[in-house]
Amino acid sequence: MTMTSIKDQIKKLVELQAIDIEIYHLKTDLCDKPDEIEALRENFEAKKARLKQLEDQLKVILVKQKEYEVDLKSKEDTIVKADGQLSQLKTNKEYQAKLLEIENIKADKSLIEEKILLGFDTIDAARKAIETEKTVVSNYEKEFQLKKKEIDDIMAVSSDQLKVKESQRARIAPEVRPDILSRYDRILQHKEGLAIVPVKNRSCGGCFMHLTEQLINQIKMHDEFITCDVCARILYLEDDL
Repeated sequence: MTMTSIKDQIKKLVELQAIDIEIYHLKTDLCDKPDEIEALRENFEAKKARLKQLEDQLKVILVKQKEYEVDLKSKEDTIVKADGQLSQLKTNKEYQAKLLEIENIKADKSLIEEKILLGFDTIDAARKAIETEKTVVSNYEKEFQLKKKEIDDIMAVSSDQLKVKESQRARIAPEVRPDILSRYDRILQHKEGLAIVPVKNRSCGGCFMHLTEQLINQIKMHDEFITCDVCARILYLEDDL
C-alpha cells in the first residue's frame, strides 16, 4: 500500500534519490564516454594526417628532383652538341662566342648539380621523418584501440548497471504519491540528479546555503515538503527519519 504521510514519503524519496543519483552518474558517464572515444579518434586522425602531409611533401620533392635531373640531362646534351659544333666554326669570333655559350651552360649545369645534391639530403631527411611518423602512428593506433576497448567495456558495464538501477527505481517509484513523484522528478531533472538533500550543519546539502532556525523547525514538523529558498531542492533531516 502506498504510504501517504509526509515523513513516510520523504523516506521513500530518500531511498529513491539514492538510486537516482547513481542513475544520473551512470547516464552522465555513458554520455561522456563517446566524447572520450571521439577525442582519441580525432587525435589519431591528426597523426595520420601529419603522416600523409609528410608523404605528400616527399612526393613534391621527388617530382622537383626529377625535374632537376631532366634539366641536367638537357644541359649535358646541349654541352655535347655545342662541343661538336666548335670544329665547324669558321672564325675566331664565332669560336670564342661558342666557348662562352658552353661555359654559361656549364655554369647552369653546376647550379643544377648543387640543387640535386641538396635534394638528396632533403629526400633523405623527409624519408627519415616519414619512418619516424609511421612509428608514432602505429604505436598510437595500438594505444587508441586499447583505450577504445577499455572505454567500450566500461560503457557495457555501466549500461548493465543502469538497467539494474532503473529496474530498482521502477519498483520503488510507485510507492511515492504521483503528485509528489512528479514534483520530485521535475526538481531532479533540473538539479543534476539531486532533488532531495539532507540538512548538514544547518545548511542545505545541495547548495550549502545557511538555513534559518525557523525553516529547520518547519522541516521537523513534517506538515509539508520544505524546499531550499536558493536551489529549490527538497530538504530533510537525517536524524529525524
